[in-house]
Order: sequence, then C-alpha cells, then structure tokens
Amino acid sequence: MNLFWSQWRPVRGWFLSQLLLVASLSWTEELICKQRGDPENPSLFQDGDIILGGIFSFHTSWKVSQDTYTHKPRPLQCNSLNFREFQFAQTMLFAIEEINNSTDLLPGISLGYKLYDSCGSIARSTRAALALANGNEIAYTPSEAPCVSPAQVQAIVGETSSSPSTAIATVIGPLNIPMISHFATCACLSDKTKYPSFLRTIPSDYHQSRALAHLVKHFGWTWVGAIRTNDDYGNNGMATFTETAQQLGICLEYSVPFYRTDSEDKIEKIIGIIKSSTSKVIVAFLSHKDMDVLIPELSQYNLTGYQWVGSESWIVDSQTAAIDNEMFTEFWETLFNCRLKQSESSAGADRECTGHEDLTGVQNSFTDMSLMPIFNNVYKGVYAVAHALHKILSCKKTCNNTILQQIRKTNFKTKEGDEVYFNVNGDPPAKYEIVNWQPRENNIVDFVQVGLYDTTVPAGKQLNWQNKSLIWAQNSLEVPVSVCSEKCPPGTRKVLQKGKPVCCYDCVQCAEGEISNNTDSINCVRCHPEFWPNERRDACIKKEAVFLSYEEIMGALLTAASLFGTCMTAVVAFIFFRYRKTPIVRANNSELSFLLLFSLTLCFLCSLTFIGRPSEWSCMLRHTAFGITFVLCISCVLGKTMVVLMAFRSTLPGSNVMKWFGPAQQRLSVLGFTLIQVIICVLWLTISPPFPFKNFKELKDKIILECALGSPVGFWAVLGYIGLLAILCFIFAFLARKLPDNFNEAKFITFSMLIFCAVWITFIPAYVSSPGKFSVAVEIFAILASSYGLLICIFFPKCYVILLKPEKNTKKNVMGKGARAASP
Repeated sequence: MNLFWSQWRPVRGWFLSQLLLVASLSWTEELICKQRGDPENPSLFQDGDIILGGIFSFHTSWKVSQDTYTHKPRPLQCNSLNFREFQFAQTMLFAIEEINNSTDLLPGISLGYKLYDSCGSIARSTRAALALANGNEIAYTPSEAPCVSPAQVQAIVGETSSSPSTAIATVIGPLNIPMISHFATCACLSDKTKYPSFLRTIPSDYHQSRALAHLVKHFGWTWVGAIRTNDDYGNNGMATFTETAQQLGICLEYSVPFYRTDSEDKIEKIIGIIKSSTSKVIVAFLSHKDMDVLIPELSQYNLTGYQWVGSESWIVDSQTAAIDNEMFTEFWETLFNCRLKQSESSAGADRECTGHEDLTGVQNSFTDMSLMPIFNNVYKGVYAVAHALHKILSCKKTCNNTILQQIRKTNFKTKEGDEVYFNVNGDPPAKYEIVNWQPRENNIVDFVQVGLYDTTVPAGKQLNWQNKSLIWAQNSLEVPVSVCSEKCPPGTRKVLQKGKPVCCYDCVQCAEGEISNNTDSINCVRCHPEFWPNERRDACIKKEAVFLSYEEIMGALLTAASLFGTCMTAVVAFIFFRYRKTPIVRANNSELSFLLLFSLTLCFLCSLTFIGRPSEWSCMLRHTAFGITFVLCISCVLGKTMVVLMAFRSTLPGSNVMKWFGPAQQRLSVLGFTLIQVIICVLWLTISPPFPFKNFKELKDKIILECALGSPVGFWAVLGYIGLLAILCFIFAFLARKLPDNFNEAKFITFSMLIFCAVWITFIPAYVSSPGKFSVAVEIFAILASSYGLLICIFFPKCYVILLKPEKNTKKNVMGKGARAASP
C-alpha cells in the first residue's frame, strides 16, 4: 500500500497543477459552449430557412477495430453500401424539392436538410440525432447566460430500423423534436410514455404480426418454424405473432434469433435446427440486412423446398450490393460498373467513369422500384412536417401548438389520393399488400400482389384475396402442407400427444353415442337420446322405434295364438250351449261355465292390447283389462271348485251346506271377487296410471316404446290379487282331489291351477329380465298359456264326453257312480 501511494503521489500532483492552470485560464476567457468529442458531419446537406434532419443507413455494417484504451477510439469505418437507403434519401430530397417549388405549401419558405449516415450502428444513430438537435457550431455566450440554443432541425425523418429508432426516440423525446420513421415497425414504439415524439408512416408490427398469423392460418399451416432478427424489430414482432398464432391454433416447432454479425457456429446451429425440423413453412421476421446474410448460408447447405413467409422488411427487397469504399465513390462505381481514376476499389470494372454516365438502361437495386410503397412512406413523412409547419406559420393569432403537436393533428391527402393521419399512438392505419414471389426468365423475380390485409374493415373481412394464381416453393402450383399431425376426419376427435404442442395429436374415434361432424374436432358431441351415430360416427340418425307390432313374426304368432284361443273358446261355448241340457253340462252350474268361457274369451282378446304401438289409452287398457278379466276368470274357477267341493260334502248324511252356497251366492262371490280387482284398478288409474314411455337405456341404437307402469305398487297389487285367488282356488281343488272319477271336475281344476301357478311363477323372473318388446311378449305368453291351460283342462274333457262318448253323458252314469263312491 505504501508503495502504491509513493508511486502515484508525483503523478497526482502534476494532474492537480494542470487542472488549476486550466481553471485559471478559463476565468480570463469568454464562456464557450461547444460539443465534446469529434463533430458529426452530415453526408448530404443543403441550407434553407427551415432545416429537416434525416438519418439513413447508407452502409449496413462497419469494420470491427480492437480498442486498446491507450488513445481515443477511431471513428467507425463503414462498409457494405446499401442502395436501398440511398433510395429513401433520394425520396426525401425529392419531396423537399417538390415542396420548395410549391406555391401552395410553405410559400416563400425554403426547406433545407441534413442527412446523416448511421452505418447500421445504434451508437452512431444516437450521435447523429444529437448532432441534429445541437449542431456542431461553437457558441459564445455571456458568462451569466446558460449554455442553450434552439434545435438545429425542426423534425427528423428516419431511422429505417426499429432498434436505432428506439434509441433515437429515447434521446430526442424529452426535447419534443418530432421523429417520423418510414420503416421502423416495432410495436413497442407505440408507447407514448417512452417515446412521446415518435411518429411513423408505416403501420405497427402489432398489425403485421397478426396479419402474418392470419395468413398462415388461411393456408392451413399449423406447424411452422420461425426465425427472427435478434433486435427490437424481430423480438417484439415475433412475440406478437406467437401470441396470435396460439390463439389461432398454430404451433411453432422452433423460434430462433439471428443477427447478421452472428458467428459461424451459431449459424450452423440454426441450420441444424431447420434441417432436423418437420415443418415446411418458415416465418421470417427478419430485416433485409439479416436476410441478405442468411440466404447464402442456407443455399450453401442446400436447404431448399421450404415455403417462406416474410415480413415487410425484406419481402419486396431486391438483392443488396455490398462493396467497400468511400460512400460516393463506391456508389458511383457500383451503380455504373466503372472505376474512378484514383479508385482502387473498382477491381473488375472494365472502364473508367466519366462523370456523365446515364441512368437510362441501368438495372440494379438502386433503380428497382419494387420498394415504392416504402418510398411513399418517406414522402408522406416529409409532407406531414411541411403541412404542420404551414399551419403554424399561417396562424394569424397566438398559436401555442408546437411542431410535434401540429404533426399529430395533421390530416391531408397526397397527390395520389392517399390519406395521411396519425392515431393517438402516432401510427397510421394498417393496410398490407400480400406479395407473392413469382420467378421469371433471366433470374428475375416479380413481386405480384395477390391480396390485401386491411385492419380498417370489420374483423373477418380483413383478409382479401385477388383472383391470381400463386407460385409456391420449388415453383409448385399446389399449396404446401405443413402440419404436425394430419387432420382428424369427422367421426374422430383430437387427443394430444404427451409432451408435444397442441398441434401434435392422435385421432381417436368418438365413443359410442357420440359424433363429430367437423374436421379436427376437439370434442365429440353426444347425440340426442332419440338419435344414434351412424357407422362413421359423423352424423346422428334417428333411432329405430322398437315395439311388438303385428307385422313382425313374433307379434303375428302371438296374435294368431290369441285369435285361435278365442275361436276355441267360442267353439266350446257353442258346444256347451248346444248341449246345455245334458247332465254333464248341468252337473256343475252351467251358468258359471258360460261365465268362465266368457272371461276366457276376454283373456284371449286382452292379450291383443299388448301388441302394437303403445298409446296412452292402450297402456291403461292393457293392464286393467288383463287384471279384471283374469280375476273374473279365476273367480269363476274358484266358484266351480267350491261348488264341486260343497256338492260332494252335501251328499253326506245330515249336511245341508248347499243351501249356503247356491246359485245366488255363487254369483255374488264372483261379483265380489271381481269388484275388489276393479277397485284396485280404479285406484291405480286414478293415482298413477300407466303411460307410454320411450326407453333409451335398454338398447343403445334403438328406442323401446313401452308402457311404463306408473305405479309399480298398483301393478303388483293387481298381479298379487290374481295370485291370491289362484292359490285359494288351488287349495280348494286340492281338497276335492279324491272325489269319484266320474265326478272329476276338481281334479281337472287342480291340474289347470297347477299350470296357471307354474306359468305365473316363472313369468316374474322372465318378465323382469327380458329386454324391451320381449318383456311384453313374455307377458302375452303368460296370459295365453294360463288361458289355454284353463280352457283345455276344464272344458276339453267334457267336450270329449259330449261329442265322442255321448253314452256317458247321462244323469244315471254321473250320479250313480257318484253314489257308489260315497257309500262305505
């Protein structure tokens, strides 16, 4: 530490003595205000009453020099001449000359200009802006006056790129010097809190990025790659594009930054990403300077066959020359392919320049007018300043508006009819021409306008296409396909692949009962319960209504069985009526026999109410008719059983039981038993009657039309009551089973009740487990089977005797054997 101070002590003393010397000299001189550092001289200059500034990149890059920090850094040595920026500058000069020659706009006022070359450097752009604001002149002021002076220029036209524009706008914003850019499109520059004096005659990238996303969506490209300039222009523009693309269902396979000064390793890495990708469309949000560097690198690796979608910065830009030398010398030599006498940079030129070269017939990027819309932006910017100045100078009274405020309020039309105005963000209305590169002979590329994107019209109508054919990558006439997964056809839905973007998915068939009638459906839609998907599952078709109908085989057979039973019953009734006075008919209350035959007829016929399309009336009729007719039938059988049993008991000595169960009592018993069932049915129909019902659950692809029970309690009460009477009838018949053979009514009744009970016991599980119309068929079968059992077991033996054994149909034969059987 001591050594350190001992070494630096003499030096520090010398520095302080020098400082005191300078201070003592300054008190004796006038106060001088002058710019520190080397002055920045304009590349092009013309004096005038009012000076306009311009900053353009006449060169695109500079020679890199290593600073040693032993002397002041040297000025940038610019290289790579940019004809495009010369065209912008010439447009500005043309507009100024046109205004100076005008008698309507700024009459008597001449406009001058100072144009600086930024050389593509942000630092140099900032120095140029400060030079335009302050000037390079040495200013003498009184010792007490502040070191201030008015701005050297009223407005600055430029810069072309967004990053230099943000730097310049940050510096001159507090000074309220208007800056009007013709090509800086970064959406960030619309922020007036950061860049209050910035305006532009080209729309913000916010709209361009959205336009590019809608353009990509229009052609069905959902899987794209992206390259962006690694600056404010590219990063902000790509951020908006990515956000809009996600909203539109577009995925980026990759998004890589690139800058023209990147190393070879970084460029190779970018090329490797492109080569390994599967997308066939590349969205390039690049400046033309970066594109000029990138395209040769891609060509070197034979990366062809990709469809490029470009931003306005390079999409209408012809190739840019890049030759090193002093600006004017290289410009003239490159333009006319000649060499100046003292020039050593024109190697390859065959002739010397004369200085009188003619532009007629010269075809290169300087004479290329494909950038005319951008030239027009420069033209509009100059005229916007002129109109604002004109209004301020024409003000007859005190006007407090600054040039910046007046430019913001300006609204005029150019000679071509283009309306020029700025919104609150200093941006013009956004309209974009959609350009398609179409190669012609001799390696000439035509920039053909094929559409327009206009943000001033309502959403959905902003993208308009002209009826022109497009030429795609490798001169193809077919739209290229760039998707991660093929579109899912109708009938399927998208299922995302694990760990991949939403554009990568598998197509899975819709589940049962669901459809998708659109391509790339995210979800399948369930059909209405009355509909069912077709085989492709892309449409819902009406389900077939299923019910037991007369037309189908099962319905026809059951109908035939019902009618046949009715006919048989009618035949038996006719036989009994024909032989009603014979002993075998009269032996067991013929009145009950006819009533039983009538009820059996109703039982056979009530089964027909179960066949056919269910309706409100048929549903109520089928169960109630079945319940009442079967109770009537069982009541008659029960009456006959009791008659047989009582008749046998009455033959015993001292028994007078028959007087308590005569014909009147038999009729009352049948009426009473039936009346109870009628009451049950009336209560059922009153409280919760059966009703037609569409069953969607039993069968997936069919609708079962059936009768809902309404109240299950009512249904099982009806069946339960029938079962109770059947059991009573079976018990009485069982007690009378040992009657004499000739008086065998009870034995046949027992057997018929056995069949009846067996049928209805097996009916319950079969009915519950049978689906749809088969449950109805089971119920009809049970009705018919039990009815046939009663008819055959009770009446067929008697008909056999009546018709085939008439000799046994005598009172003596019936009563005689009965008497012997009763004797001990």
